[in-house]
Amino acid sequence: MANKKFKCTTCGYIHEGDKAPETCPQCNAPASAFVELKAEKKLPTTSNGYTFAYVAAMVVVVAFLLSFVSSSLRERQDANVKLDTKKQILYSLNVDVKSVNPDAYFTENVKDMILKGDTIVEYKGEFVTNYEAESKDKKDKDDKVIEEGRLHVFVCNLNGQTKYVIPVYGAGLWGAIWGYVALNDDKNTVFGTYFSHASETPGLGAKIDTPKFQKQFEGKLVGDSTSVKISVVKNGKVKDAKYEVDGISGGTITSTGVDAMLKNCLGNYTKFLKR
Repeated sequence: MANKKFKCTTCGYIHEGDKAPETCPQCNAPASAFVELKAEKKLPTTSNGYTFAYVAAMVVVVAFLLSFVSSSLRERQDANVKLDTKKQILYSLNVDVKSVNPDAYFTENVKDMILKGDTIVEYKGEFVTNYEAESKDKKDKDDKVIEEGRLHVFVCNLNGQTKYVIPVYGAGLWGAIWGYVALNDDKNTVFGTYFSHASETPGLGAKIDTPKFQKQFEGKLVGDSTSVKISVVKNGKVKDAKYEVDGISGGTITSTGVDAMLKNCLGNYTKFLKR
């Protein structure tokens, strides 16, 4: 059985056999004109090596495609994050975002400002987005801003009335929670709130993003001249209706997280909130 192939370098004739023919049957070239063709070694498709090589190649291709898609959509993603943040702020102001153009309405009525001490000044940096994707780098930046006495506040003109929206963020049971607290121009009465979360338990802690929970804060007082007193207490245990709201039944840890979030974040604005 022939197991070798020889090619005539003169005419290209292919001979199969144990050795090259003495003369080429096609052009009569001598045996010295033949060269042996080496068989290509192919990796068996049923071998582990082939499987690993195929998987590795697919991983590289998919990773490249994901990276390309992510980079090409980065600008659009950033724009969507900013728009979502604007919607959240408008929700805290009780604006029906479905009946307006959120981006245009925000641009016309809301200014992203900054506090230095207790004075509001114009902020010319990057628009401040929400705190959904908390990272160590971002927390470090937030801590530095607080240390330097620079705090963000959104100043809003709502039907001729001035409202102040303060961003708040903290930790729930399973991850980050965040939101916005809108205050009347007395800087003490809550006009509206918006809260959301990354991964709280559906039907329990996740209820912080429902109107039923958020509406409780409307009309509550942030605090007095000495401290932040607005609180989330155990469901059914409200004693001081001026400052307290019911927590979520079955969502104690998340409710406690919202309480701590309000006290910690609003506490940084004490100088501004004092009348």
